[in-house]
Amino acid sequence: MTNLGWVSLVDRHTADVVVGTLGPPGTSSEQAAHLLRSRLRRESRTELYQTYEQAYEELRSGALTHVVVANAYKEIHRFYMDDSLVLSDVFVMDTPLYGIAKRQDREGLSAVPTIASHPSPKPLVAQLLPSGFRVGEIVSVDSTSSAAKAVAEGAFDLALTTEPAAALYGLEFISRKRPIRMVWSVFVRS
Repeated sequence: MTNLGWVSLVDRHTADVVVGTLGPPGTSSEQAAHLLRSRLRRESRTELYQTYEQAYEELRSGALTHVVVANAYKEIHRFYMDDSLVLSDVFVMDTPLYGIAKRQDREGLSAVPTIASHPSPKPLVAQLLPSGFRVGEIVSVDSTSSAAKAVAEGAFDLALTTEPAAALYGLEFISRKRPIRMVWSVFVRS
């Protein structure tokens, strides 16, 4: 995870900082939230949500002071267009490594496996799927960590997930791994 640049636009950093983002533990968004917290250099905590929409509502209600959103998120325009919110920071960060993972005890995978993925990184499936496999059904889940959890529970054959999520759920990678160079937006209440 490399921080490649940071722009602060608004100083709305209150004494009690609560940063919200996409969870569960193991997401790239969680890593980005930790980076924001280290940059703020004050007492803070991270709250993880099942969806960015939930974090959005919590920011609007005042339960959060900041929300970190990946710019690959297809509905990020909701944050930008909401006049009750303001863009406070923008930064570039390489995500943790992404790859395709399976349960460690899983043998005899189908040549056309069912793959769980968050919608945003789905194009990586074709890039990372090892030879001998073909892209079959890709099932959308709320996060790459949710994808790892679903595979650990036996719901799907494979997950497009991150190293932290794979480790958390005891999965092993069957593909090469790569980061995503991502722009992240931080929103606060106006």
